[in-house]
Amino acid sequence: MADTNTLEDLKAVMEGENKSDGTAENVTAAPLREPKIDEQGRSYATGKRKNSVARVWIKPGSGKITVNGRDQEVYFARPVLRLIIRQPFEVAERLDQYDVIATVKGGGLSGQAGAVKHGISKALTYYEPTLRGALKSAGFITRDSRVVERKKYGKAKARKSFQFSKR
Repeated sequence: MADTNTLEDLKAVMEGENKSDGTAENVTAAPLREPKIDEQGRSYATGKRKNSVARVWIKPGSGKITVNGRDQEVYFARPVLRLIIRQPFEVAERLDQYDVIATVKGGGLSGQAGAVKHGISKALTYYEPTLRGALKSAGFITRDSRVVERKKYGKAKARKSFQFSKR
């Protein structure tokens, strides 16, 4: 059978009371994660979306975003795609504070933009762990796992059937 002193101590801790003087105890929050920064002062993360994989490095700078060796305006010509990439910085309120270098492979431009966004979000949380709550509540940390369903044999597409003929 359990020791009663231990149970009483546990109850006191759960209620937030200090057993010795009966006052509320200052409960410290869980320790923050350590920033993951390499020797060049960068944080690295991998972002994925559809069939695209993005390797992303961020470091403090003027807000320059380079994708596959080209400027973001050249690589992502559509403004909507550039807007997608900027979203993590807007949510974290860190616009034009970090330089981004990304290499992307696979998929189309829309998937690649989503992969870069996912990678930037993860790299920001590695560089500044305090931003994790804001980025997670915005849904940027979670990988969007939706991919195109494969085509099945005997079907026109993944699920579409050929026209049925009764006779």
